Parts: sequence; C-alpha cells; structure tokens
Amino acid sequence: MEDNRMTHTIHDDGKIGEVQIADDVVAIIAGLAATEVEGVASMYGNITNELVAKLGMKNLAKGVKAVLENDEVTVDLALNVKFGYSIKEVSVKVQEKVKSAIENMTGLTVNLVNIRIANIIVEQNN
Repeated sequence: MEDNRMTHTIHDDGKIGEVQIADDVVAIIAGLAATEVEGVASMYGNITNELVAKLGMKNLAKGVKAVLENDEVTVDLALNVKFGYSIKEVSVKVQEKVKSAIENMTGLTVNLVNIRIANIIVEQNN
C-alpha cells in the first residue's frame, strides 16, 4: 500500500498484521469533534459540518495540526467562535471533546489540545 502521508502504527500484534493511522485522520477526528461543540462556528478557514458533506472530509483537517510521536498526540486547532459564547468555556469543552474522540477512536494518548481563537462570528438573523 503506497501512501505519501505520515502514518503511525497503532497496533501490531504480529499475528494478523498491523494497523496504521495517518496524521490527517487524527486531524479529521479532531476537526469533527471540535465542530460538534456548541459555540464553535467553524474551523478556521470557514469549514463547518454542513460544508463537509459537500467538500469532503479532508477539508475538516483545515485549521487542525496533529503531531504524533511515540503513540502520543499533540493537537493545535484554530477556531471561529460564535459571538456571545464564553471563549474559555467553549475552549475547555473543545479540548475535552477532542481528547476523548481521539483517544476513544485510536487508542493513542492525547497530551495537549492547544486552541487558537481565530475569529468571532456574528450570526445575522434575516
């Protein structure tokens, strides 16, 4: 299997084979988890869950950087937050949700989830 992405082995029991995961996959998991938190308007770059259906999953990795070293993950996210929400509360919820999603889906340990608030989005009611 030829792949130019950075991949990491997350399971190798020597009997059946190994399981590898690409950095992009971890970034997509983080992006999906972050955009599910109330108060997050979108990932930086204006990618929302609604746009993902049209543009594809890889676009969720925009605004996310996932670094895997020795079965441990550091995630950096850039978010657009909705006006009126507590940045601190939204950030804590995103950190918890991203950590939980990555650990549950991959078995990797998440050391850090760093958040940068890139923008405040004011929703307009027409």
